[in-house]
Amino acid sequence: MTLELQIATECLPLSEPLEIACGVLASIDVIVVTLRDARGHSGRGEAAGVDYAGESLVSMTAQLAAIAPKLHAETSAAELMQWLPAGGARNALDCALWDLRAKQSGQRAWTLAGFRTVLPVTTAYTIGLGKEADVRRKARAARHMPLIKIKADAIRHLDMVRFVKEEHPGARLVIDANQAWDRDLLEQLLPELYALGVELIEQPVRMGEDAQLDGLRSPIPLAADESCTDRSSLPDLLGRYQYINIKLDKCGGLSEGLALVKAAQELGFGLMVGCMGGSSLAMAPAFLVAQDCSYVDLDGPLLLAADRPEAMAYASAQLSPPEVALWG
Repeated sequence: MTLELQIATECLPLSEPLEIACGVLASIDVIVVTLRDARGHSGRGEAAGVDYAGESLVSMTAQLAAIAPKLHAETSAAELMQWLPAGGARNALDCALWDLRAKQSGQRAWTLAGFRTVLPVTTAYTIGLGKEADVRRKARAARHMPLIKIKADAIRHLDMVRFVKEEHPGARLVIDANQAWDRDLLEQLLPELYALGVELIEQPVRMGEDAQLDGLRSPIPLAADESCTDRSSLPDLLGRYQYINIKLDKCGGLSEGLALVKAAQELGFGLMVGCMGGSSLAMAPAFLVAQDCSYVDLDGPLLLAADRPEAMAYASAQLSPPEVALWG
């Protein structure tokens, strides 16, 4: 028996544009994969893909269509890893397979993954680049959020942190440069960022140019985002980053995400889980990874104009487990 594969594409508008170092987003394009078995069980997965790696709705759809004839009733995550590279297509399919197996077994996905229980997590809230008045407005509106992630580029950095800190003085702060800095700029900024209370810096330098961080003595831990894909990327990050940011779109699904957690812990990395944006359907499997993470950045649905009907519950910054009607 085979598994029926359905692929849909959706455009999810943001409540307002989000500016980061590499551009401005007004919406998030995603693929939604549905797997159905012969008994009528179905599982879903959502992925935005990795745009800076050249992924698009067209490329991900083509990847999935090419392997659709291989799907069978006992398809495993290991087979998906053989058939597809790490990326959005495999992420959507792998998460759909987890959901399907949960529905077939009558157990929650986290039970199948070996968790005895799962607990609510506290997510960061992202404030993008923009005019001072807009940044201040967003910071004031987010005073109920204890952890703020601030986007930065090569020009707008310290002021962004100051604006947020002045409007939300009690917030814990993370800054994300999205590859916009180099070592010289990083070293210039570190003393003031430290004085302002920034506790983590995401991806300060371009992926592939991480060697420039060799020997850096930073008072603030650095987290590899774009430079961290799957388990194969970890050796090159040792000694350069103290944290890794796990995103299911980058690593290719929950199966690899859970394996990446274990491998990174064994090497002594701290853990962060993030997302490429998306609805609650994309956050739900990442919620399992979040159980082992010191930093959680799963605020994608909070930035959307509208979420899915079976949306995950956000009580301020606290994210609760998904309902079975949504995923897992």
